[in-house]
Order: sequence, then structure tokens, then C-alpha cells
Amino acid sequence: MKRQENYSLLGHNTFGMDVQTTLFVEYDTVDELRTFLQSGELTRHERYIHIGSGSNLLFAGDYQGIVMHSAIRTIEVTEETDTHVLVRVGSGYVWDDFVNHCVMQGWAGVENLSAIPGEVGASAVQNIGAYGVEVKDVIVCVEAMALDGNTRVFAKEECSYGYRDSIFKRELRGAYIVTHVTYRLEKTPTYRLDYGDLRSRVEAHGEPTLKAVRDAVTEIRNNKLPDPKILGNAGSFFTNPVIPRAKYEALKTQYPNIPSYPISEELVKVPAGWLIENAGWKGKALGRAAVHEKQALVLVNLGGATGHEVMTLAERICEDIYTMYGIRITPEVNYV
Repeated sequence: MKRQENYSLLGHNTFGMDVQTTLFVEYDTVDELRTFLQSGELTRHERYIHIGSGSNLLFAGDYQGIVMHSAIRTIEVTEETDTHVLVRVGSGYVWDDFVNHCVMQGWAGVENLSAIPGEVGASAVQNIGAYGVEVKDVIVCVEAMALDGNTRVFAKEECSYGYRDSIFKRELRGAYIVTHVTYRLEKTPTYRLDYGDLRSRVEAHGEPTLKAVRDAVTEIRNNKLPDPKILGNAGSFFTNPVIPRAKYEALKTQYPNIPSYPISEELVKVPAGWLIENAGWKGKALGRAAVHEKQALVLVNLGGATGHEVMTLAERICEDIYTMYGIRITPEVNYV
């Protein structure tokens, strides 16, 4: 187990915020995590947060408490049939490495989720999604540890999954730490290509394959999302709002080009990036924080920005979107 006081989190958040935590703890096994939780240190420090790769975090400043991180990076097949496999993966396994492993093995189900930053544990907490697929579609169960060291297995149905949402973000926020996730992958692919220009990119190279889908998704994401190693960011900063269909139809009379994706007969999802770009924010900066010039859904650190500067920019954008469209957009990024 790694345990270090006054630890820099610069390498643990993709926004590139140079902040410190009072204590950083990284564990390699479930037993190490249990030992730490039962040591009483969480009670003494009062505050704690568990992070993945920091790709969905925005630190306002130094963190006065404990930051925990999983280095459980195991992967094992727990069941295999002629049609599918169940794969149990440690929470610290890098998500895109897991996707690549599945594609190389010929296991279908997560190829549309290629190139999403983060780790396996966070995938189950955030219900990550892209290009018509959400990770809940392939999750079987989530193993987690309570703060008293007791473990529990949550069946997918118990996780209350919604759009970028789960029980771990709401009712059980901070109460459990994810240690493993089990996914079901199929041996016969069912391709999901009807999102954006994904189909045309894949079929331009012939019949669809898992690798072709992964390559196309990776290329699309790399073309429109900045590399956090060069320009600090947390990917998509805002969630796409879901609004009543009647409100969408009313907006469409004023903004004929406003896009949407049907959720149900009564609800539609509107791309937050379109709303922000159409409001004139794309490429604009406030101090050292800015909206990315290629993708309006991404806020970036131009160099030396503080968490408060990024938050102020986000607040201004949210205010303008509500004033212009009567729609409230909310950050997908977690403020710390």
C-alpha cells in the first residue's frame, strides 16, 4: 500500500490542477483496502474522496482530507459459453485498456466506449456512455466495500442506473468503494453504428468489425477532444439535457437546426455542445479557462487556471444557456 502525506495531485487530475491532499492512499488488494478502512484514519481526518484517474474531477484547491485510489488491476474470465463471457475486472484497471483487451479477444459490447478516459471502477459509478451505448448495458454486477470493511455485491438492477447516474452517485454516495466490476460480453457482435457519422466511417473500410468500430470511435474522439497532457481538460464538461418533447418542438420553431435524440415519446435529449456553440461560447475564454475551439462541450485549462476560474466559466455558460433556451445544463464533472 502506498501512503503519503502532503501529496501532489497534479498527476491525478486531467485538468492539470496543481493541488495537494493531506494524505494519499493507494491500495493493491481488497484486503489492503479493508485494513485501511478499519484503521480509523478516515474518522480522524473526517473528509475523504475516492478517485480514479481524475478525468472527471475539478479541484477547487488543496484537499484537506484523504484521497484514496485503487491499484486493483486484475482481470479474469469467470464464465464462458458458446455465446458470451463474463469478465471480472479490478476497479483500478484502465478503462480503455479493458476495451482494447475485449476487442482483441473478439468480445463485443464495449467497442463503442473506446478512448473514454478513466478506470473500471469509475465506469460503474458514472455509467459512462458514448455513441449509443452505456456501460450499464454490459454490467452484470458491481462489488463494493462499505467504510466498515464489509463487502457487498450489487446486481445491475440494484445500481439504479440512469443517464450518467447510479446509486453510487446519489443514495450511496461516499458509502461504498467499488473494488470489482463484472461485465457480460458477447461472442457474436451486434453493431451499434447509428450515431453521428460512425457508420460511414466504419463501412468505408468494408464490413464492420470490432476493431474497425474501435478505431473509428477513437479517431472521432481524438479529432474533437484535446489531449489532457497538452491542454488540461476533463472531456465532456456538461451532461446533455433531457427535456419534454413539447418544449423541444417549441424551441425548434425558433432554432430550426437544433438537434435531438429521442428518449421516449415524451422526452428528447438535446446536445449540450450544440446549445453552447449556438450561444456563441465556442472558443471563448475567461481568464485562463476557455471553451475548446473544436468542441464546445469541453472546457480547458489554458495554463495555470485555478479550479475556481473553470467553475466561474461554467457558471456563466449555464446562465446564458438558461436565459437563451430556458434549459438548465449541469456539469458532468465533479467539483471537489
